[in-house]
Amino acid sequence: MTTTTELRTRLVDRLAWSRDASHFALVPQAVAVPADAAAVGSLFADAALTGVPLTFRSGGTSLSGQAGTEGILVDTRRHFRGIEVLDGGARVRTGPGATVRQVNARLAPHGRKIGPDPASESACTLGGVVANNSSGMACGTTANSYATLDSLVLVLPSGTVLDTAAPDADDRLRALEPELHAGLARLRDRVRDDAALRTRVEQQFSMKNTMGYGLNSLLDHTRPADVLAHLVVGSEGTLAFIASIVLRTVPLLPHARTGLLVFSDLAGATAALPDIVATGATTVELLDATSLRVGQTDPRAEAALRALEVDRHAALLVEYQAATAQEADELAGAATGVLGTLPVSGPRTLAADPAARAALWHIRKGLYATVAGARPTGTTALLEDVVVPVPALLPTCEALSRLFDKHEYDHAVIFGHAKDGNIHFMLTERLGGDVPLDRFARFTDDMVDLVLGHGGSLKAEHGTGRMMAPFVRRQYGDELYEVMREIKRLCDPRGVLNPGVLIDEDPEGHLRHLKSAPAVEQEVDRCVECGFCEPVCPSRDLTTTPRQRIVLRREMERARETGDTALLAELERDYEYDGIDTCAADGMCQTACPVLINTGDLVKRLRAEQAGPLAQHGWAVAAKHWAGTTRAAATALTAADALPDRLVAGATALGRRVVDTEVLPAWSPELPRGGRPRSDTARPDADAVLFASCTGTMFGPAGGGRSGEHGAAAAFERLCARAGVVLTRPAGVASLCCGTPWKSKGLTDGYAEMARRVLPALWEATRGGELPVVGDASSCTEGLRHLVAEATDGGDARYAAIRVVDAVAFTAEQLLHRLTLTPLDSLALHPTCSAVRMGLDGRLRTVAAAVARSVTVPATWGCCGFAGDRGLLHPELTAAATAPQAAELAGRTFDAHASCNRTCELGMTRATGQPYEHLLEVLDRVSAASAPAGP
Repeated sequence: MTTTTELRTRLVDRLAWSRDASHFALVPQAVAVPADAAAVGSLFADAALTGVPLTFRSGGTSLSGQAGTEGILVDTRRHFRGIEVLDGGARVRTGPGATVRQVNARLAPHGRKIGPDPASESACTLGGVVANNSSGMACGTTANSYATLDSLVLVLPSGTVLDTAAPDADDRLRALEPELHAGLARLRDRVRDDAALRTRVEQQFSMKNTMGYGLNSLLDHTRPADVLAHLVVGSEGTLAFIASIVLRTVPLLPHARTGLLVFSDLAGATAALPDIVATGATTVELLDATSLRVGQTDPRAEAALRALEVDRHAALLVEYQAATAQEADELAGAATGVLGTLPVSGPRTLAADPAARAALWHIRKGLYATVAGARPTGTTALLEDVVVPVPALLPTCEALSRLFDKHEYDHAVIFGHAKDGNIHFMLTERLGGDVPLDRFARFTDDMVDLVLGHGGSLKAEHGTGRMMAPFVRRQYGDELYEVMREIKRLCDPRGVLNPGVLIDEDPEGHLRHLKSAPAVEQEVDRCVECGFCEPVCPSRDLTTTPRQRIVLRREMERARETGDTALLAELERDYEYDGIDTCAADGMCQTACPVLINTGDLVKRLRAEQAGPLAQHGWAVAAKHWAGTTRAAATALTAADALPDRLVAGATALGRRVVDTEVLPAWSPELPRGGRPRSDTARPDADAVLFASCTGTMFGPAGGGRSGEHGAAAAFERLCARAGVVLTRPAGVASLCCGTPWKSKGLTDGYAEMARRVLPALWEATRGGELPVVGDASSCTEGLRHLVAEATDGGDARYAAIRVVDAVAFTAEQLLHRLTLTPLDSLALHPTCSAVRMGLDGRLRTVAAAVARSVTVPATWGCCGFAGDRGLLHPELTAAATAPQAAELAGRTFDAHASCNRTCELGMTRATGQPYEHLLEVLDRVSAASAPAGP
């Protein structure tokens, strides 16, 4: 193994990576994390010597089992995330580890995007998108990976590196891989020269089709290098490693008009398809009757849908997209005549309002979450996709519904991309272990008969994987199947790449290596292991992700059930650091999770279970004496600031070797002097109550307060004074806290003590809820909201009247228009995870736009991982979480760097070497010290 590849062989790592979004589970022998393409070449050489196969995984969002192995699992996400915009956005070069969302974010300023638009765009990566030939709701076959491919840099199993964009790419392939070059030319001619084979390939690829290899490349391209590049598209990691991708982009169409058209039955919906497609609709999504019933439970469903008595109804979600609002209106207007003739039950309007459109899409995209989240404990959600010629869509859907009834799959739903004849269906099944698979096997056989009987493909966009590999021969016939087998032999003669995927001679391969899901706890049992949480997790490059934390909880429960005490002890030992200590518990995973799991809540509960009586008592005492505790912390920081950095760092490092690292923080040079104590300021004429964060007492402002700055609270008070807003503070505020330090550690006694003191103080200060409470740190604002909500849920209804708002939102809504500003030229902005979770991101950007003419939020933005004291106890967490942002900002100059939470500012200061401060401190400096501008 090369020094540029990290090899993980601990059982906790192997099990954490044993599952992806599919219903398959395979435990790898090791997880390899190569640093570059050369390291992948070395892995190929090792595989050739040992015979241990390799499988690539990036996002792990594939649904057909193509990203799991019992050999070496290769992580191609960690070090392959580069994005380079080319030709003013006309093309883009990416690594296989960059997500679709990240790539589109870089292209958006150029008015462009990539063609593939999978629903998993927040988590799926370009490596997976190309390797699966993913498409989505709008791109069809004209803008998918195959159609928009410009070039690839490939590493072949032999170690040969080929850039297909090079002018001499074909000559290089002929020289370095003569057998492969000649073999591809031979297969190309064989298919082209056989009329029957040619017709069969043309028919198969006239629709969406990710079943088997993309034999259309043999017809569409002549040079073997180009044939190879396009064969790799959709090859699911069985032919080569994709080290770099260049795609041609498509126009970004940001304006849309959307409507949900409900028909009395599937026949009416499918009959309307040709007319709707002819109007230029960008997307036409089908929802069957069960989908509509599920949609009616969505809180955001419109009144007409809720009132519908669903019988055999079906609906089409139709959207028109355009570059401008006027063009979108024109498209919608032109379609109105056609839509008016359709036999629709209910409204046929096309909404322009973003909220109304979002509500309609929430119904469509929420189907998976609703059905998966409600599945019985111990079952797995299976999401499959098939495609048939559009005229066969109705009989296929009707027959599929009958199959659900025949095999007793209750509550199965059918939905999908109707204009492409591509439908998805979802059902739940109990798999793995000793569970009988007869029903699942019979259903699969019947479904295969149905789809192939209508001239369709068993996979449209999810990839063949393990699920459909045994049926590739049946779909294509013996001769074309042999062509595929020859392609595999030419590219991977030793068979080291992803065996069992796409090509599999085992007729029951789809029934092996299936997941089981033991009952564990609420968060774990609801998880579908989709991986959407992983890109937003701050520990993803350090230890584990939310999905992996849950996978390991399941493995521990399985060990407990089987009595494997040695395995359980090993997993529990490693999980303490990998799963618990390095979790930021920031809740960002919930913002990405389709079933709304907050793994941070799970970790907090586990921390509570671990916390011994001594810790509970100690932190409860601290809660009773919080003013003294915060002053002591401030005094320690001020003392440390006066001493040589090396001395303080060395002393704390030595102490952490003796004392638990979960107890003694690590000191680092960017930490400021201590802050000032909070004081009470009672004002009977107040307009709002300022709850100044105790972090302002412990940590002084950027610059240590030596230049007259006194932190966010003081800045907010000055801004309010200029705007004519009067503030008061709760009595005894110096001893109060939002409770987050206790809640994040699972210290329930201290949290209860602080709630007992804070809530009455807020009640009195707000005059029984008359005044708003304003928090000057976003995590504290969120913490106060939790305190109030939990008290209300606990039966104390009076506290429901307390309104907690963040100082940034208060400023955006109440102060900005009253201030005179002299904006800076540029600002680097770090939104906090708590601000995003509370929906403050828009108002944070509003204030930032008032502060500076140019505001930069890194495209690689994410939670900084400081998470209260996590960044002090485990600085490696913050280092890993902030590394992408720091790299993106490196070398760039800004007039100021801002965030909206003191500890997050410290984390970003440490990462970038630049002084981050609260956005309101910057606003304070650029606002004129003048008389109030008036209301």
